[in-house]
Formats: sequence, structure tokens, C-alpha cells
Amino acid sequence: MDLNNQVEAVDRTVEVEPTADGEEYAVVLTRDFGVVAEELWRLCTDRERLARWFVPVTGEFEEDGTYQVQDNTAGRILACDPPRSFRVTWEFSGYSELEVRFTVLSGTRGRLRIAHAAPVDEHWAEYGPAATGIGWEQALLGLDRYLETGDPNPGGDTEWEESAAYRDFVMLSGQRWGEAHVAAGGGPAAAEASAARTVAFYTGRET
Repeated sequence: MDLNNQVEAVDRTVEVEPTADGEEYAVVLTRDFGVVAEELWRLCTDRERLARWFVPVTGEFEEDGTYQVQDNTAGRILACDPPRSFRVTWEFSGYSELEVRFTVLSGTRGRLRIAHAAPVDEHWAEYGPAATGIGWEQALLGLDRYLETGDPNPGGDTEWEESAAYRDFVMLSGQRWGEAHVAAGGGPAAAEASAARTVAFYTGRET
């Protein structure tokens, strides 16, 4: 697996906008895959397929339904427009919203876009966009590995997270999110520092 190619396959942007209560940021990831958009929709919304490359998710997969990610977040399905998009609340350590879009590129390729929006708060000041961005990049990596090999992580989570490849992946991704933070108007020194703290958190070691 070429980690540089995996990291460069993701387009990253950070959007910060004013709200009535302060500011909201959105971490946006876009990646193209060698399967049609309808198949990407099924991979992200069919319980059995989702569990193969992400984690088990239970609930009522319909508008106004609720869902539960195993050992993680829960939320409500705000909108569902198959096979184009869905939007859900993401209620883990606070309230945020997640929108996923699926775009047809050709008869053999599709595009997946993830936008995760949350209020600008102390967590943002400490860790910046990399905290959310690295997590979703790992999910996209798992999806790519599943499509390529049928198994997103043959060695298991523990082996992957203790490997040098994992640390390299997190560091590369963190650097790119720091750059995206600056492109969105963040101060270079603060963006670099928050990205470094996030990388240290994910890897369990100082960068």
C-alpha cells in the first residue's frame, strides 16, 4: 500500500462560517473510487456492507430514524435522498452534523464527499480540523482497502494502529489538514501546533 498515494487521493477543505451563536466549521473530504456512485451509496447505507469496512451500525435507516455506531456515536437521520445523499446528526461529545454525498463520475467511477460540521469551540482551538479529518480519512482508507482486497484491515485494528505505516499515515494526513487549516484562514503557527497535538493523540507519542 502506497501511503502517499492514499493521502493524496483525498481532497481536503475546511470551511468556517459565522452563526448566531459564534462560528461553525466544516471538515470536508472528497475521494473518487473505482465503483459507481450507486454502489458507494449501498456500501454506506446497507448495514451488512457498512459493517465490512467501517463498523457495525444499527437503527432505522430512513428519514427521521435513529442510528447507533457500535462503541461510538448515535444520532438521527435528518434527510435521505437515495442514491445521492444523506444527512445525520452526530452526537458524540457534543452535537454536530454529517452530510455524505455520492456523485456519478462515469459508468465505472463514483465520488464520495463527507462534510462534518460542528461549532467552533475549545476542542477546535486545541486540535483543529485534523481531529475530525484524520478519523474520516481512516474510514476512506478502509473503504479503499475493502474495495481493493475484500478486507480493509487483515491484521486487525490493534496490529494496524501499532504499525509504523499507521503512524506515517496519521502524520501525513495531519500535515495536510494543517495546510487546509491555513488555507481556510488559520494562523500558520496555530494550525501547525493543533495538527501536531492531534497527530500525537492518534499515535500516542510526541511528533
